[in-house]
Amino acid sequence: MPEMPEVESLAVFLRQRCVGRVIARVELTAFSALKTYEPPLSALNGLEIDGVERHGKYLDVSAQGLHLVFHLARAGWLRWKDTLPDTPAKPGKGPLALRVRLDDGSGFDLTEAGTQRKLAVHVVADPQDIAMVATLGPDPLSPEFDEDALRAVLTRAGRAQLKGVLKDQRTIAGIGNAYSDEILHAAKLSPFKPSSSLTPDELTVLYRAVKDELGGAIARAEGLAAKDLKGEKKSGLRVHGRAGQPCDVCGDTIAEVSFADSSLQYCPTCQTGGKKLADRRLSKLLK
Repeated sequence: MPEMPEVESLAVFLRQRCVGRVIARVELTAFSALKTYEPPLSALNGLEIDGVERHGKYLDVSAQGLHLVFHLARAGWLRWKDTLPDTPAKPGKGPLALRVRLDDGSGFDLTEAGTQRKLAVHVVADPQDIAMVATLGPDPLSPEFDEDALRAVLTRAGRAQLKGVLKDQRTIAGIGNAYSDEILHAAKLSPFKPSSSLTPDELTVLYRAVKDELGGAIARAEGLAAKDLKGEKKSGLRVHGRAGQPCDVCGDTIAEVSFADSSLQYCPTCQTGGKKLADRRLSKLLK
């Protein structure tokens, strides 16, 4: 799933190419992707794009008072084309969900692999009209997100496990499965550690890990084309998706455990004092 660093990089990429251009036509090919019906998609036709912003993992293309807001979900992606085909996009069984055609012939496609079809597209006058945007937690890279803000978030979370708190979009916006693994590895904290149990020093280390891991990922993606962002993300991960491989920090074998509807990866030596974590679907954390 694209997370905040990739979505931020896509926002920068689109901002550079779309602002000042006029939307010639928006073509919907996967009707399940469209979550709003008033105003219609056709209301965007002929409007000049005046901004591209990010809200958590949502991208927001604004055009003269209307907003095309979309979430790429687990298997979605944005594909830029300097020259789009002349023929209109047609509904079918392929990955194409939506095409935005600009006045110079360029534009972008929203695609979704697999069969689950969770990519979401909204056309609204205000992004806050979208329930999932309105309930987003603070952005971890905003100037307002300081150590006190993180402390407040963790205090409200109580005994909830750090992994789940970092992933909860209502708590902190933009962090997903991959970067929560990376942040906790960098902070040397167990993913199952209760949020309210952090010492002041652990809180400081976690705060710096949030800023450094997300900021570093965005910096590495700077200047990359949209098509190269996935590869950059994968190459920069130290624990996520690397179960069975050696930890780059200590050399221990990276372990994996089920978590909610997915899995997480961690280093036993770096994060849990050498102890393996038990599968949460089967038993409690080994202490």
